[in-house]
Amino acid sequence: MKRAALLLAVTALLSACGLRPVYSGGSSGPVAQALANVEVAPIEGKAGWLVRNALEDRLIHGGNGPRYQLVVKLDDNIEGFGVRADDAITRERRTLRARYQLVDSATGTQMVDATAGSDVGIDVTSSEYATIAAEDTALERLSQTIADQIISRLALFAVEEQRSAASASRESK
Repeated sequence: MKRAALLLAVTALLSACGLRPVYSGGSSGPVAQALANVEVAPIEGKAGWLVRNALEDRLIHGGNGPRYQLVVKLDDNIEGFGVRADDAITRERRTLRARYQLVDSATGTQMVDATAGSDVGIDVTSSEYATIAAEDTALERLSQTIADQIISRLALFAVEEQRSAASASRESK
């Protein structure tokens, strides 16, 4: 009984705080419409190919053409840090960092300039094939993580843009 009352109280408090779902409005909402108008510029290298594909998978296609261009520069690094007594590396850290910019295609104005990044640990085994496979799998996971971070930031930009447009229209009345 106490749990139900507590749950009801928390629900009432959260509903009064003004929180709204980012993707409210479904495919006609401001976030979906903004993401539908983003074109991802080609990104160099294998990591770039993976990140670009992950971004394309997350973007909603079918807008009125690209209003924005997303430019991404990547830094992919593998560093050995676990060392045995015989100087053999036993652990690696793969780090993928992205600097991305959302540019208005019509004006060339930079709307968002941000970074995203993640890293993952890799066990180095006596099998070179297994180590290479682990490094590739790590890059695939990192690409997905970076794409999620970028899309989250673009969704936040779309919400902020919609709020500023709404407040500007209210002030002009």
